[in-house]
Amino acid sequence: MEDSIIVGIDVGTTKICTLVARLEGEGTLRILGAGIEPSQGMRKGATVDLRVAAQAIARSIDKAERTSGLEITSALVSLAGSHVSSVNSRGVVGVTGRVIDENDVVRAMDAARAVAIPHNRDVIHVIQRGFTVDGQAGIRMPLGMHGYRLEVETHIITASASTVENLRNSVSKAGAEVSQFVLNPLASAEVVLSDTEREMGVIVCDMGGGTTDLAIYIEGDVWHTMVLGVGGDHITSDIAHGLRLPIPQAEEIKKQHGHALQVEVDQGEDFNVRPFGEEQPVNISRRDLAMIIEARVEEIFGMVLQEIKRSGYDGLLPAGMVLTGGCSALPGIRKLASRVLGIPVRIAQPENLIGMTDRLHSPAFSTSVGLLHWAVLMTEVSSVVPYHYSNIKGGSLDWENVKNWLRRLLP
Repeated sequence: MEDSIIVGIDVGTTKICTLVARLEGEGTLRILGAGIEPSQGMRKGATVDLRVAAQAIARSIDKAERTSGLEITSALVSLAGSHVSSVNSRGVVGVTGRVIDENDVVRAMDAARAVAIPHNRDVIHVIQRGFTVDGQAGIRMPLGMHGYRLEVETHIITASASTVENLRNSVSKAGAEVSQFVLNPLASAEVVLSDTEREMGVIVCDMGGGTTDLAIYIEGDVWHTMVLGVGGDHITSDIAHGLRLPIPQAEEIKKQHGHALQVEVDQGEDFNVRPFGEEQPVNISRRDLAMIIEARVEEIFGMVLQEIKRSGYDGLLPAGMVLTGGCSALPGIRKLASRVLGIPVRIAQPENLIGMTDRLHSPAFSTSVGLLHWAVLMTEVSSVVPYHYSNIKGGSLDWENVKNWLRRLLP
């Protein structure tokens, strides 16, 4: 039973969510326990106070342990922050036996991975984008094919080594070890994207409190990733400054009365707040609040549009954008995103959950649930593939079972 237990810890700027699940038949996940705790010691996806962050993570883990009745010793942990960057790399090898086997695939991946990474960067993911055999591109898995020259295109995601180590230490001090870090938008994509969207071309946008995380999927694979250091906290900060309110009160007003489109708010709608320096509550027009929110959200999506264009894939996204994350719950944000980006936009959240899922049916928990699905992916791979792929020996693996997962990721 222990082998089928999966744990994911989503360490965000706003909340920390620890989920414990059991893998049941046909890849079904049953949520056994959840620990949701306000985040502390984190800012824009990075640890700014290790002791406080560790305490918040420990409280989240403790809640998950108590609700599940299981002890948590290791987990997959989400990663975000503007320190994350990515690069595309190509590996080329000659085929010794003229028929491509698993050793040739591994050597090609190793060649692609051998790029000059600065000493202060850690490789988080190496994701295969496609193979080319003797100049013939677009090959998904070349095993068994005849050829002399094998090329592979990969997408390599790196992060600041010190930031990653600080987060690892925070989780370690909370009593758990990090089995693997997973980039936020890749985890979210596991639960919000359909296979059709992956093939056609789509961008996943996970809008959290401190960061907006992007991943572009084309032809079923990740082609580009990026983390922007802006999110829902910036909207809250604008409200706090504009209405002269404490940050917690501004956050509550954003959730209760916020709207991303000023034109969709009736002129007569208002609410009462008590700003700094005022002894009596003041009447505020909801339309004025929407004006503050719309300006910031429009700016965030303007930055997203710049990033999409910078990637060079802006003309390859017929499926548009799938928007998720806590900030996507803001009324009117879908229409505003579609207006700024000029592409179709839909809002997605985890679906088809079983077990203790009362609070998880929300876009805010896409990354949290996605970590569990990513863990399933890794469990199915690691059962037949060693962690370091250079250790794979020819003929010792059932490649028919693993090639579909190998195509999607290499840790």
